[in-house]
Amino acid sequence: MTVRTRIAPSPTGDPHVGTAYIALFNLCFARQHGGQFILRIEDTDQTRSTQQSEDDILNALRWMGLEWDEGPDVGGPHGPYRQSERKDSYKAYAEQLVEKGHAFYCFRTPEELDAIREDRKARGLNPGVKGDLELPAEEVQKRLAEGVPYVIRMKVPDEGVCMINDMLRGTIEIDWAQVDCQILLKSDGMPTYHLANVVDDHLMGITHVIRGEEWINSAPKHQLLYEYFGWDMPTLCHMPLLRNPDKSKLSKRKNPTSINFYERFGVLPEALMNYLGRMGWSMPDEREKFTLAEMIENFDISRVSLGGPIFDLVKLRWLNALWIRDSLTDESFIERVEEWGYGLSKLTPLVPQIRGRAEVLSDVAPMTTFLRSGYLGLTESDFSNGKLDLDTQKKVLQLILWTYEQEREWNKDNLFAHAKRLSKQLGIKMGDFMFPIFVSIAGSPNSWSVMESLEFIGPDMSRARLRDAIETLGGLSKKGLKKLEKEFAELQAVSADA
Repeated sequence: MTVRTRIAPSPTGDPHVGTAYIALFNLCFARQHGGQFILRIEDTDQTRSTQQSEDDILNALRWMGLEWDEGPDVGGPHGPYRQSERKDSYKAYAEQLVEKGHAFYCFRTPEELDAIREDRKARGLNPGVKGDLELPAEEVQKRLAEGVPYVIRMKVPDEGVCMINDMLRGTIEIDWAQVDCQILLKSDGMPTYHLANVVDDHLMGITHVIRGEEWINSAPKHQLLYEYFGWDMPTLCHMPLLRNPDKSKLSKRKNPTSINFYERFGVLPEALMNYLGRMGWSMPDEREKFTLAEMIENFDISRVSLGGPIFDLVKLRWLNALWIRDSLTDESFIERVEEWGYGLSKLTPLVPQIRGRAEVLSDVAPMTTFLRSGYLGLTESDFSNGKLDLDTQKKVLQLILWTYEQEREWNKDNLFAHAKRLSKQLGIKMGDFMFPIFVSIAGSPNSWSVMESLEFIGPDMSRARLRDAIETLGGLSKKGLKKLEKEFAELQAVSADA
């Protein structure tokens, strides 16, 4: 048997280090066994999926040195490798399950589903969608003929225990009572992840599914689908989740999660790869620093530890410094720095701003340092000269952060329009509103247009600096965050109506 593994990211946001982490282990496992590694784009969520996000994912993984044998950009014998391009085939598989009695057409309205959930919750049951959901056959045919919208749901046992075999964890037991009747085909004709994942893995000959442990609770649904179709199921391996230093799940609120952030932060791609390779795994000789080729040569997935690996930026900086000191010559270091961006040619969009402020050429470096810095080392006193009190500045920063997290067309005009709208909605003068944003991004209110800087620095580093500034000002309590989230939703609703 030829080993075939895959990574299947969703193009709905910034390229996540968790995606690179799982991709790395899939790649190493496939290469160590002389097999193939496939990249597939899971774009079933058509409202959130974007071409820009897909491009970012491919570019970020390649920047790290990860290469795939088959994928949307390189082709292969099992294409297409985007689920949206395979849309028409999934419906037939879903209807096949209906014909076999393993799935059913569901016409329940959102209100009816809410009532079912509440009833199950009141009876102490898993508050999922399960129970008496089907209609009589004649009523189903009548509604289908009338064109009533529907979804197709899979049937799931009400009793008993599902036994899942896992390469790292042995046998996992999950009560069927905890598994809801998953939607397989949505009303728009697109499959859900669960159906598309199983069908595509089968058609692409995937032999081993190595994924994060957050998918353990979905494993019974996938195993059941393989049984319903009469297909052999790939071997499952659920990797431990990356954790923040406080042991919580890695999240952008506590740690930057975008690969693009680390590239802009100045981390070497081989160092980031090396660091992710150490997440729950170690070389036989326990050495800290190793290349991708060395990891593949020595790879043994049984060496993965199930303890949640800690993603610590301090440790990553230490490892990156080791790569800079031990693996780069003076000449290659200069090349890397130039390639990374510290050179005037890379600052071309901002040259008019720089030239208009420089008195001597040596002014350029300190003037532009903030553009290529990571965090700016801000303190609360940096915000003390603003006309708004610190709590209001913190509120402004959180609202603009949430707004910018939703922005996919990252350019100065869009960013300015959002700031102007929020300023007006909050009744704050634009100059006062912009003060904490200037300080957060440039380290000073005395910089050129902060919108120019935001566009140049890019979304990942810009958002990271805004989050850092919020924490510098003391952060928000859970109660304060919840209250502000409600206010933000109201502001968004007013903006949408306008």
